[in-house]
Amino acid sequence: QVQLVESGGGLVQAGGSLRLSCISSRSIFSFNAMDWYRQAPGKQRELVASITRGSITDYADSVKGRFTISRDVLRRTVHLQMNDLKTEDTAAYYCHTVSPGDGIAYWGQGTQVTVSS
Repeated sequence: QVQLVESGGGLVQAGGSLRLSCISSRSIFSFNAMDWYRQAPGKQRELVASITRGSITDYADSVKGRFTISRDVLRRTVHLQMNDLKTEDTAAYYCHTVSPGDGIAYWGQGTQVTVSS
C-alpha cells in the first residue's frame, strides 16, 4: 500500500506561480516514475508531467516551458513548480505512480488549483 499526499494548491491570478508537492509513504526510488495529472470540470484527466527513476522528465505540450517537475529523494517528495499560470490551468491536480511489482496504480487525493483572470 502506498499513500500519496498532495499539497500546495490554491487561488492565484493569471501570470502567477504555485508549487505543488506530493509526499509518498514509500521511497520514490521504489517506482519507475512519478507523475502529475490534472482534471478540469467536465474534462478527462490528463498527464501533465512525469519524472522517471533516472530523472528523465516529460511534459504535456500545454505546460512546456512553464512547469517543472522535480524530486527530493530524501524527503520522498515530488514537486511541480508552475509558473506563468493561465486560466486554463485551473483543475484538480493529482499525484500518481504505479507499483512496479504488482502494477497497482496509486493516486493522491488531489489539490485544487484555481487561476483567476
